[in-house]
Amino acid sequence: MAACGLDFGTSNTTLGHCGAGGPVLLPLEGEHLTVPSAIFFEPRHPPRIGRAATAAYVAGKPGRLMRGLKSVLGTPLIDEATPLGRERLRLRDVIARYLSLVKERAEAAAGTSFDTVMHGRPVHFVDGDAEGDRRAEDTLRAIANEVGFREVAFQYEPIAAALDYERQVTTEEIALIADIGGGTSDFSIVRLSPERRTRVDRAADILANDGVRIGGTDFDRHLSLGTVMPLLGMGSAMKRGDLAVPGAYYHDLATWSAINRLYDGKTLREIDDVLRNCARPDLVGRLRTTVEEERGHALAGLVEAAKIEASDEGAAVIGLGFIEGGLAAQLDGPALAAQTDGLARAVTARIGECLAQAGLHAESIDALFLTGGSTRLPHLHAALTAALPAARTVAGDTFGSVGLGLTIAAAALR
Repeated sequence: MAACGLDFGTSNTTLGHCGAGGPVLLPLEGEHLTVPSAIFFEPRHPPRIGRAATAAYVAGKPGRLMRGLKSVLGTPLIDEATPLGRERLRLRDVIARYLSLVKERAEAAAGTSFDTVMHGRPVHFVDGDAEGDRRAEDTLRAIANEVGFREVAFQYEPIAAALDYERQVTTEEIALIADIGGGTSDFSIVRLSPERRTRVDRAADILANDGVRIGGTDFDRHLSLGTVMPLLGMGSAMKRGDLAVPGAYYHDLATWSAINRLYDGKTLREIDDVLRNCARPDLVGRLRTTVEEERGHALAGLVEAAKIEASDEGAAVIGLGFIEGGLAAQLDGPALAAQTDGLARAVTARIGECLAQAGLHAESIDALFLTGGSTRLPHLHAALTAALPAARTVAGDTFGSVGLGLTIAAAALR
């Protein structure tokens, strides 16, 4: 039996253990060290996870794809049941099935069983709700016990990233760690050094922690609502009065964890009623097609891919031909920045909160360590570095730093 570090993320998951050569992440899908946090349920077949789950969905296999499950922790949705063929599963049970498969794969790769886990967690699962935050951690602990971990400990994800970064530190420094993931943005200010690295108790070295429930999926949602959903009728008028088409359908369709709520039959009947009474049935008809054919996750995936392409290349086309032949949306760098500027400012504001909590000025920070996929967004990256102009910027392993740090912390549990 052994200990492991588990980074169950909104978008991706890693699991690592300490071998003879130090902390390593284990392959969880083929040779990949990360597995997308997605699960696909197909009737009369075992669940698929990760890339295989998305591939089954894209191939049109009958079933249900679920992504972004971590975001329901700490909310009433965690106990909401969703129909999966002939059975209905609570979302907490869906998370348990996903993590059980991750654990099985990691144990097969390591050739050992894991009974102890250092689980990553955001600084705040839920903003401004201490009780919701406690419930989220308790739920995740119960799920970890359910899938076979007898001992469960938690570490803030930015602190875990700091432990990974500290392996390359050669002199004492104060670092601000920014972990901008799929569901949350988390920050820590930590005092690091080669000497401190050997200490078991690091409480005195942690100067501040803060976070906000904004991550990559929120950027996706804003881009979808601003770029794609108007093409499906969002904001268009009803025939009578000064009413617009109800917006709830579009917000659910733009939110990874809420998409499956649209596929209950009742929603389609409601959309049919809207279609009869709207001023632009040509647009709302596209919404109906997307819901009827259960293509919400495909739509969300295209928006996510366009976000990444526009970040890297400056522009992207969101092809929507599966809804209507020739239909497409355009996204470029300026539009990406404009539609998500409020999110970027809200994330960056947490740096000021951390500095105040630590009693430090921006000039006191020696290094800004960046990890998490959303740090690749140009306007967010620029805002983060501008907040600490005197600090050198260090790019961590985008998807692996937190998992490696959790693995280092897990070694101290044995």
